[in-house]
Amino acid sequence: MTFTDDLAAQTQTLRTRIHEMPFNTDMATGQLRRDVFQGYIVQDALYLEGFARALSLAAARAPDPATVAQLANAAAGAIAVERELHTHYMDRFGVSETMLAAMAPSAACDHYVSFLLRTSALGPFDEAVAALLPCFWIYRDVGHDIAARSAPDNPYAAWIDTYSGEAFDESVARMLDLTDRLGAEADGLARLRMSAAFERACWHEWRFWDSAYRMESWMRPEDSLARDSRAPAPTA
Repeated sequence: MTFTDDLAAQTQTLRTRIHEMPFNTDMATGQLRRDVFQGYIVQDALYLEGFARALSLAAARAPDPATVAQLANAAAGAIAVERELHTHYMDRFGVSETMLAAMAPSAACDHYVSFLLRTSALGPFDEAVAALLPCFWIYRDVGHDIAARSAPDNPYAAWIDTYSGEAFDESVARMLDLTDRLGAEADGLARLRMSAAFERACWHEWRFWDSAYRMESWMRPEDSLARDSRAPAPTA
């Protein structure tokens, strides 16, 4: 088994739940609410900028020119996807560049981006690569799964085509190969760090979609007070 085979087995339950979560099942049927997808696509645009920065940080620390080029090209590709795919939907939703620039990341988006930037800047290089892998791998798998069961004339066809397409498949394959190579070279402690970073990033993928579906942003103190007021009284 390869190192990424081990990572897949380690996170199988979580990744299955991502495939089954309402956001993705509703997208497959074409019944995902427009306002939910609009909120998601805005947050995804904000996320992809941070993801590209994390890839660039990792690229600067890569051990050889080929890996520098791979990660730098992936960063450029993330920006290209953001501009093409998101412009398509932003135009449909009437969201201008000025409006997008004024929008703040959700708590889930901010948390995920902060984790990737911190890991890419401060963690070992192999750990950074493992943390960056789920955004490639999970999106490819979800994209192919949704494409296989997508309703005809799906309003989200552009998103589905992007993440189930051949170009994205090739970038994911390169990232899997890099992770396997680093995993094979790593000692036991390094592999544990890589596995933990990968699993945490998978959790962030789940949390990002779950937050988007629930249209959550930042919890305020008054939200907590309202929740506490509904809590059952303690029993004696």
